[in-house]
Amino acid sequence: MRIDAYNQVNMIYKTAGTAQKKKTVKTSGTEDKLEISQFGRDYQIAKAAVAQADDVREDRVAEVKAKYESGRYNVSANKLAQKLVDKYNATVY
Repeated sequence: MRIDAYNQVNMIYKTAGTAQKKKTVKTSGTEDKLEISQFGRDYQIAKAAVAQADDVREDRVAEVKAKYESGRYNVSANKLAQKLVDKYNATVY
């Protein structure tokens, strides 16, 4: 075994193992700043309004339930298809 080669390898690893610390520079007077667009503000207001609203319209649910139980609740396939298309077009464009 060659000891001199071992010492050379050991020296390389010792020097590679000690990393130099980088100095950080603090800047004074610069602060992070966040600006919310008008669209973002409107979105926050709408989201808060939806959060405060009731999730279920009890009067409408009771009306549809009564019609369904009495057998008078009929849905037109054409009207349903048209509403789906309208909703899809509103979200795409």
